[in-house]
Amino acid sequence: MDTTHEVFNQPTPLVDYNLFDTNRPLRDALKFNAPALQTTQLHELGATLGSAGMQAHARLANIHTPELHTHDRFGRRVDEVEFHPSYHALMSAAVGAGLHGTPWTGASASPHVLRAAGFMLFTELEPSILCPISMTYAVTPALRGNAGVYADWGPKLGSLRYDPALKRFSDKPGVTMGMGMTEKQGGSDVRANTTRAVRDGSDAWGERYAITGHKWFFSAPMCDAFLVLAQAPAGLSCFFLPRVLPDGTRNAIQIQRLKDKLGNKANASSEVEFQGASAWLVGEEGRGIPQILEMGTMTRLDCALGTSGLMRQSLGIALNHATQRNAFGKPLIDQPLMKNVLADLALESEAATALAIRLARAFDRQDDEHERLMARLLTPVAKFWICKRGSHFAQEAMECLGGNGYVEEGGEGIMARIYREMPLNSIWEGAGNIMALDLLRGLRKGDAIAALTKELAPARGQHAALDRLADALPARIEAMASETEARRLAQDVALAVQASLLAQTAPAAVAGAFCASRLGGDWGNAFGTLGAGTDFDSIIQRAQPR
Repeated sequence: MDTTHEVFNQPTPLVDYNLFDTNRPLRDALKFNAPALQTTQLHELGATLGSAGMQAHARLANIHTPELHTHDRFGRRVDEVEFHPSYHALMSAAVGAGLHGTPWTGASASPHVLRAAGFMLFTELEPSILCPISMTYAVTPALRGNAGVYADWGPKLGSLRYDPALKRFSDKPGVTMGMGMTEKQGGSDVRANTTRAVRDGSDAWGERYAITGHKWFFSAPMCDAFLVLAQAPAGLSCFFLPRVLPDGTRNAIQIQRLKDKLGNKANASSEVEFQGASAWLVGEEGRGIPQILEMGTMTRLDCALGTSGLMRQSLGIALNHATQRNAFGKPLIDQPLMKNVLADLALESEAATALAIRLARAFDRQDDEHERLMARLLTPVAKFWICKRGSHFAQEAMECLGGNGYVEEGGEGIMARIYREMPLNSIWEGAGNIMALDLLRGLRKGDAIAALTKELAPARGQHAALDRLADALPARIEAMASETEARRLAQDVALAVQASLLAQTAPAAVAGAFCASRLGGDWGNAFGTLGAGTDFDSIIQRAQPR
């Protein structure tokens, strides 16, 4: 016999659906934060990203991982990374959707919110390739610190055309950029960097330096240029370092090896040495730290957006499975305990989406003092809390699928990829302690208490637990004299803002259950421990991906 049994009670994969049209929490967040936003582009992007063809590209880009070629067959040093064609297909789609430098030049009324929503949708398909996309987004405004470089490179950083070739920027329709900050001995403590910059003349791009040293994490090494940190005579400074010099020769960047990472497989992260590489000063010499902070703010936003997207994707897969799979005489989704788990995950996902899009709104309104303060406060808070919840979320969503979620094959095999990806956003661009310390610094900028009070005011009276937390936060902020409880403060600020946003944008069933569980104590220490009075069916129905 060719077969021994009929295969049944296995769900069909979640494929060929519109990621945007079916994401009601995201659409409601956009209506609240950018009511005039035209979403036609997001509708089209959602259809593309949910297609079987794009899902195949995501799978292939992670199976056929980047390969480093340090030398050609004749022994010449080339330092090139080879990618599978699916990687380039994904990059082309992300650039074509304007997820990189376009908000700085776009005509949309809310360009950062529009780009944030697209970034979240793309993360549901494949997050790894978004590393160079995110860095291109982050470095674009910082590059204005060198007028000559920005005049030449700025327009191409916002181009919707992707060209992977390693050649002069002047010969390319569009370019991407990366960053090189950390070193072996310092990590997040970039003041410990030992890479040196020595003046080497000047030209149309300003003061030129020769860079000698290394970078321990040099992500996306095939980008066209990088912003790097090095010690100049006046102290740690920021430099623009292209892969190919204006005369067409390769810059002195040697790729030592690629990192063998837990996840993020489609993206190449490397270790590099600079052998007197040519670079140009960006901003003032000795002012490298402020430049980093400006760029870090943007990439930290993307960490929150990316984790929110991964939450939504894993929730959708879990719901798709539970709706079709029968166990003990009825669909899994009708089993009381499974309902509790899925509803709890739906609350977490919607709260993450609400906070991440709210943060993006702040970047669209930097001429407003309140929004500037909220960007300063919510960036570390959102990055800390959403990303911290990610790994727990992915594990629980995977468990909804049982053994099917633990394998690497097929549509549900995406869960294993998500699980490996989740810790990255929590670590990249500053781990939890760095974010908590950054919140403390933000609280000393302007009247943070007044800004937070104003932010929470519209939701006052909606739920007693939220009112209690909002009442307690000002005194806690005033009394925060040490770093010991900074993580707890970051957590509670995040929860308060999430609850406030849900009270204004989500149905009563969602907002009430979130406040009762996260703020009111009607919750256990794991997902799936919501109180019996929760409106599980309404919460689950709102989150369904079909």
